[in-house]
Amino acid sequence: MTAASPRPGSDRELDLVLFGATGFTGRLTAEYLAAHAPGGLRWALAGRNPTKLEGVRERLLSVDDSLDHLPLLTADVTDEVSLKEIANRARVVISTVGPYLQYGEPLVAACAEAGTDYVDLTGEPEFVDRTYVAHHATAQQTGSRLVHACGFDSIPHDLGAYFTVLQLPDDVPITMRGVVSAGAMPSGGTVHSAMNAFSRLRQSKAAYAARRKVEPRPEGRSSRAVAGKPRRDPVLGRWLVPLPTIDPMIVARSGAALPAYGPEFRYSHYAGTKTLRYAVGGASTVAALGLAAQVPVLKRSVLARVPQGGGPDPARRARSWFTVDFVAEGGGQCVHTRVSGGDPGYDETAKMLAESALCLAFDDNPPSAGQVTTAQAMGDALTERLRAAGLKFEIL
Repeated sequence: MTAASPRPGSDRELDLVLFGATGFTGRLTAEYLAAHAPGGLRWALAGRNPTKLEGVRERLLSVDDSLDHLPLLTADVTDEVSLKEIANRARVVISTVGPYLQYGEPLVAACAEAGTDYVDLTGEPEFVDRTYVAHHATAQQTGSRLVHACGFDSIPHDLGAYFTVLQLPDDVPITMRGVVSAGAMPSGGTVHSAMNAFSRLRQSKAAYAARRKVEPRPEGRSSRAVAGKPRRDPVLGRWLVPLPTIDPMIVARSGAALPAYGPEFRYSHYAGTKTLRYAVGGASTVAALGLAAQVPVLKRSVLARVPQGGGPDPARRARSWFTVDFVAEGGGQCVHTRVSGGDPGYDETAKMLAESALCLAFDDNPPSAGQVTTAQAMGDALTERLRAAGLKFEIL
């Protein structure tokens, strides 16, 4: 392991705190850090149950036996004092405690006020928009970087789009589509977040409108997510089904923040299937979940079938995979790229989350503050970290 080199001027006791370390994804993230963190990293586990935290630390000893004195911090989302203590002791806080709309904002507020960098796994648009309105300005003043969606939602899509636009001129309009395919079990947290989002369409629309009122727009440039239509892709040879996820919103915000995306950037987001039958089945499943989310008894039934806090065993995760293909056109050129990796909902998500936190803590990133995307806050540095950790970014 290489020695950790904190950014100049850091006077915090800890480089990193992992909040929610006793959950399934939290434990995977802790194990990844134990195996891959740089030597000298000052980090701690945090959660509401000290006994369970001790159990996680005990498991980590099989990865690194020097972690027997890893600090354990007791904190709860209902206790603002404990959250402020975490934020003031750490340079970066990782949160795996969701659904974030229900549990996430107090920790975001504490980090924004303390000038502490923050990363999470949320795929909840309403939560992201609400925290922008409530805490972006404070974070800008304190220098805090609030980076949501640092897992499968939305790093492969956000950094993949960033990687793709770098292959095109930066002074021409760019049209891009991202197409995701996966062979994996969706995480319980993802299903719960999606069902909650489907059941709160009116509130989500209001949160988006409130953000639009206060969020500045780039001068002389435009960047938008564009809803696509089901169709067969002539480049990829796949049937495309529009995906109603947070990913196109994140990509469009990176496009608005970074001149590399050109004067006019348009992004559409899809799931890709080999056959029309699978495309119709996928679209029907999404529609059925959306309808079920509107009926409380059906919503409860779906969520009971996919509990949070658990996940597939290592053998099942080892067989899982994902690809995200990008096709971009600009200046008379057409570029096809791909981001790919292993189990998207758990192993790769834990990897992406941990590497995002380490990137904020130790890498030479572009200046930024406030609520920012992964491409905006860490672009090249995080892409290189993830490549070194086994994710592929390819030009095809």
